[in-house]
Parts: sequence; C-alpha cells; structure tokens
Amino acid sequence: MDRLVDHLFVFEGDGVIRDFPGNYSQYRMSLDDQTEEGKNKEQGTRTKKPATSNQQPATRRLSYKEKREFDLLEKEIADLNKEKEVIAQKFNEGNLPFEELQDLSQRIGEVSTLLDAKEMRWLELSEMVDAGDR
Repeated sequence: MDRLVDHLFVFEGDGVIRDFPGNYSQYRMSLDDQTEEGKNKEQGTRTKKPATSNQQPATRRLSYKEKREFDLLEKEIADLNKEKEVIAQKFNEGNLPFEELQDLSQRIGEVSTLLDAKEMRWLELSEMVDAGDR
C-alpha cells in the first residue's frame, strides 16, 4: 500500500476527517509517536520527536563570510562568462594553430566546469538570502 499512496484521508470518527501527507507506514509511525508522547507526558518526561521529511528546513541568515562569498561570486561568474566569450570568438576566427585550438578547447571545458560550480553555489547562497528576508 505504501507504493500506491502518498497522501491519506484519515477518518477519525464523529465526522472528523484528517488530512495526512504521507503513506500508510508514515501514518502508523506518527500514531506510535503520539502514543509514546502521551505516555511520556503522563510520566512527566518529554522525548524529542524525530524530524520528518515533511518539515521545512530551518532557515538561517548568511554569515559575514558567506555574504562576502556571495558578492565575490557575482564578479567571478561575470569574469568567467567574459573569458568564455573571448574563447568562443577565437574559435570562430578559424585561423588558430592546432596546439592553440587544443589548449583553448581544454580551457573552455575548465571554464564551463568552474562556471557551473560557481553558479550552483551562488544559487544556494541566494536562496539563503531570500529565506532570511522572509
């Protein structure tokens, strides 16, 4: 049944229907957690409930180092894009010797890899900035 559903409507009786986002096993685990929590409250102790995958990750603000990195990434990405354009223009000229073509093709691969990595990091940091603004 877990493979068939990812969302449940739980009929609790007396006309109460609860919406549960998850499969049947997750629902059973949440019921077990609730019964454990009820027993612990009766005994006067509290246990921490394990984090579920449905919860939103905790948002945090950027540190000074991350803010600085975010600002530098924008400049580095722009520089790498310019370098990539210069290499593409040299390729389009069509009169380069073989060795230089080989070096440029290797460099454009390196630039593309660096650009992808820096853009991904920039995206991660920008999401943290957006989450911190909320």
